[in-house]
Amino acid sequence: TGAQQSATVANPVSGASPDLLPHFQLEPEDVYIVKNKAVSLACRATPATQIYFKCNGEWVHQGDHVTQHSTDRGTGLPVMEVRIEVTRQQVEKIFGLEEYWCQCVAWSSSGTTKSQKAFVRIAYLRKNFEQEPMAREVSIEQGIVLPCRPPEGIPPAEVEWLRNEELVDPALDANVYVTPEHSLVLRQARLADTANYTCVAKNIVARRRSASAAITVYVNGGWSTWTQWSGCSTSCGRGWQKRSRTCTNPTPLNGGAFCEGQNVQKTACTTLCPVDGAWSEWSKWSVCGAECTHWRSRECSEPAPRNGGRECRGPELDTRNCTSELCSHATPGAEDVALYVGLVAVAVCLVLLLLVGVLVYCRKKGGLDADVADSSILTAGFQPVSIKPSKADNPSLLTIQPDLSTATMTYQGSLCPRQDGPAKLQLPNGHLLSPLGAGRHTLHHSSPAAEGADFVARLSTQSYFRSLPRGTTNMAYGTFNFLGGRLMIPNTGISLLIPPDAIPRGKIYEVYLTLHKQEEVRLPLAGCQTLLSPIVSCGPPGVLLTRPAILAMGHCVEASAENWSIRLKKQSCEGTWEDVLQLGAEPCTELYYCQLEAQACYIFTEQLGRFALVGESLSMAASKRLKLVLFAPAACPSLEYNIRVYCLSDTQDVLKEVIQLEKQLGGQLIGAPRVLHFKDSYHNLRLSIHDMPSSLWKSKLLASYQEIPFYHIWSGLQPFLHCTFTLERLSPSTCELACKIWVWQVEGDGQSFTVNFNIAKDTRFSDWLVPDSEVGAPALVGPSAFKIPFLIRQKIISSLDPPGTRGADWRTLAQKLNLDSHLSFFASKSSPTAMILNLWEARHFPNGNLSQLAAAVAEVGK
Repeated sequence: TGAQQSATVANPVSGASPDLLPHFQLEPEDVYIVKNKAVSLACRATPATQIYFKCNGEWVHQGDHVTQHSTDRGTGLPVMEVRIEVTRQQVEKIFGLEEYWCQCVAWSSSGTTKSQKAFVRIAYLRKNFEQEPMAREVSIEQGIVLPCRPPEGIPPAEVEWLRNEELVDPALDANVYVTPEHSLVLRQARLADTANYTCVAKNIVARRRSASAAITVYVNGGWSTWTQWSGCSTSCGRGWQKRSRTCTNPTPLNGGAFCEGQNVQKTACTTLCPVDGAWSEWSKWSVCGAECTHWRSRECSEPAPRNGGRECRGPELDTRNCTSELCSHATPGAEDVALYVGLVAVAVCLVLLLLVGVLVYCRKKGGLDADVADSSILTAGFQPVSIKPSKADNPSLLTIQPDLSTATMTYQGSLCPRQDGPAKLQLPNGHLLSPLGAGRHTLHHSSPAAEGADFVARLSTQSYFRSLPRGTTNMAYGTFNFLGGRLMIPNTGISLLIPPDAIPRGKIYEVYLTLHKQEEVRLPLAGCQTLLSPIVSCGPPGVLLTRPAILAMGHCVEASAENWSIRLKKQSCEGTWEDVLQLGAEPCTELYYCQLEAQACYIFTEQLGRFALVGESLSMAASKRLKLVLFAPAACPSLEYNIRVYCLSDTQDVLKEVIQLEKQLGGQLIGAPRVLHFKDSYHNLRLSIHDMPSSLWKSKLLASYQEIPFYHIWSGLQPFLHCTFTLERLSPSTCELACKIWVWQVEGDGQSFTVNFNIAKDTRFSDWLVPDSEVGAPALVGPSAFKIPFLIRQKIISSLDPPGTRGADWRTLAQKLNLDSHLSFFASKSSPTAMILNLWEARHFPNGNLSQLAAAVAEVGK
């Protein structure tokens, strides 16, 4: 009855517009009943004669309405506002059947209008979390995910996280974010993230806390670098030396593992005892000469001085007058001999006078002093000794006339002692080629294969041969005397320069240079150390050099003092690797020195042996250069097609090995190699393939990318790391491929390769090799091994070695050649100028610009 009465429409209020439907200024909104408190719903409409609520399809009794009338000031129309209250009991009556809702209905003389539905729900929040975070122990920089599923509730609970009872705000910490599923994510764990974490769920009813989860961020210990070996415990003879390291790189924290291994190493050492030289017995007196004198000699060889021992004192040649009878009473035969000797002497003097006259005339014609080299050398470049004389109408070039008493030859091959025989070219003595000791030495040539087999056969009798690689693919060898020379392993950037006078006069050395594969030599690396160069041997070990040889090889480090600690390692006779030089620090020995450039290093060494460059990163900004190379088969007989991406250390020797390997596999190079800077950030290297036409090709890779672990690359001990992308043609007629390969370090920079070629025809890069400038004879002996002519070299050395006024000496030349950072090393040698010229030869052979060097010498002012 009440519902029927409330539905009766009353007469319109006077003043109401009969043409307007009511519209709502206020409509009921969704509400939640908290505990047992009733909620109020309201609506307001104009123009309206009556307003009633309808809840769940039934009219609310008229007596439950609270009505208020007013007039709209702007329009003068009547306004009616109605409120009702809804209790928890009313809602619970239909709980489980459907949701409880209410709606306003307003009347005017023109008709009725309904408001939106407002839902009334009972609010609650359960006590138990569906999932709570769990305590964990994680390594530093590892990612952490703490899950949290809040209790069931209406309205749904909001979630926030507490760290040690303080609110975690992702807006203030970029390392933290909360997922839509309410999980807390720490991108990289830090020591400061060690704390108790609590998940808090709340709505209008209650606030619930999960159990706290303790997160412990630990740090595993790491070894520091080894200290330098201590001095030998004995000054002469056999003793011991030690070195140590500490577990402080980093120090273990929060239960992290302690370093494994020894913190102290000891090794035996032998200090060579100095041996003073002593004279041998005098030789017998020579036959009395025409000048009534004879002589005898002795050598400082019993024993010869070594290991810093004193040289012999006294003369090595003794002369005295003969008896007068042997000179005054000559036989007729002796007079004839004297006559012939006199005629020969006069002829030689005339020839020498003629040569001197020609030289003086040439010098005066060029306007030069007889004791000073032609200044045109310094502007037009040094002319090699063996170059033909220039024409008379070209006075701008200085040509050094060859000494007619010397037959200097440029040759490639071996210089070995042989027995005399027919058709052999004798090596004469002169001012460029001094006597090579007792016996005669001949220049001979043979096939490279025969020489290689003979050389390896001789090496096999030596104890150190066991550690050398078999075969001569990565080996160069030659026989050298005091003139010096050069060994090169083609297409690797590895060479050994033996400067003039490095080998004592009268000595002949058979020298080899070889490149080792990493699997052949065990080079131990500790902590963050990494191999930066190839492992190279030159020998035989133990030979005596009077001046440093220069070993050149490539490296892959982006060197900077704040990011790297770089050391030169040398393998001892016992097989252990020792630090002989720390680059950038004051050298502790004069036996070794290293000039580090952008892509190569030049090692000065007076002791031959096995060397490698090893670095230790000092910060995560340290980086190595990787060379990224793509290979694919030259032909595709099946539906499958493989693309191999190599990630190599950026040195020529590794690239050479990979090219040889791929030639055996039938692969061709796709595009030019790319360089990627790989940082010490502990992040792996990822490779993926993109933009491949799906209608023609599909990838057989299950994952979206491939990954090479960080330490496999960083150590440098695995030279041929690569990933293979296997593709499948959807049709045998498909012969073109276009795609893009991305290579990047996680959270770092990357490189992309655009691959676009014709499988059936494209061989554009199949014959790609390193520049032809590196290809040449593996052994060059004597003057052919140097750009600077021998006589001009000696002239520069004698002119610039003595201190000059206003610095016009070797120091100025070093500055002109940008070598002034090595002045202390040059000054420690007997001839600093020779060291500078040797380094120039090592850096610029065979394509060095002699004119630029000549200009630098001219600017010195001598």
